[in-house]
Amino acid sequence: MRPRALQVVKITIAVAIAWSFAPLMPGTAKDFPYYAPLGALLSMHPTLARSMHSSVQTLAGVLIGIGLAGIVLIVSEPNVWTLSLAVGLGTLIGGMKWMGVGGEHVPITALFVLIIGGPDADGYSIGYATQICLGIVVGLAVNLLILPPLAIGPARERLSGFRRTLAMHLTEIGEALVESWPPARDTWAMQGETLDSAARQVRTAVQTADESRKGNPRAWFDRGNLDADYDALVALENVTFHIRNLTEVLAGMVWGKPIALELPSELRPVLSEALHTVAAAISAGDDDIELLDRAGLAVEAILREMQQEIGAGAATLSPTAAIVIDLKRILVALRPKTDREAAPVVG
Repeated sequence: MRPRALQVVKITIAVAIAWSFAPLMPGTAKDFPYYAPLGALLSMHPTLARSMHSSVQTLAGVLIGIGLAGIVLIVSEPNVWTLSLAVGLGTLIGGMKWMGVGGEHVPITALFVLIIGGPDADGYSIGYATQICLGIVVGLAVNLLILPPLAIGPARERLSGFRRTLAMHLTEIGEALVESWPPARDTWAMQGETLDSAARQVRTAVQTADESRKGNPRAWFDRGNLDADYDALVALENVTFHIRNLTEVLAGMVWGKPIALELPSELRPVLSEALHTVAAAISAGDDDIELLDRAGLAVEAILREMQQEIGAGAATLSPTAAIVIDLKRILVALRPKTDREAAPVVG
């Protein structure tokens, strides 16, 4: 079952169980059964770790809100001023970072106790807190018994997709360099924010996958960890940074924006070939050392061609040198972690 569909099923079951048990609670709590399904709903999250964390924060918010309302009732009767003061203080306390998702329940609970509880604020507070606790317990139990899936597979799929996106970007630039000049296609020059957004989405997916393992019994049968995935993510984030750099330099060479730069026509073919080879290395990752070495040779070929241009009296090759440095850093980032730590980058 897909994760979203499974989550819907678990929420439905938890709410039904909480509603069934709510009337069985002792004392005044049975007069407020509708808060049990609310507690169950608030406790349900895609991962066990997040469910536990949010449940504790929610319960803390409820108890603080009850306490705040109690202080108001001790000092004065509920009126427009005391209600406003309670909600204001509750909002202030709820806005503290450590409150998390429970912050919004502080002013709401204080308001409910003062308005709905009224003369029977004590009984209402006990019933409200008891039923919320019941719902939270039911929600956590359902989330534990119907185990949430590990999100490792989707995270790795996103990593692979991100590799393909970066490789396609470099491939498109490489093709543009050997077509008409200036290139007719310019979409590659405007993809910086898209690449950054994709990187953020991949990082979120990997972090969610890591969180899905915490407290999840399914992780007991999957002894793998996400260390390699985090390493790959960091490497691709570095690759993205350098791709953005060389993209801006190439855009300046083609259209003079954002900075007017120069690219000798003789360097276009060898630069295109290097971009294609580096793109293939990005797609393969650090599993294909031979392809990484081949990409390194293609980048060195740019340097050799630059030496010939210098001998022919080329005005400036600094922008091309900047691209070479970015390509070299990309290849360093793609190598296994042990190789990256052992070998310095040669500019």
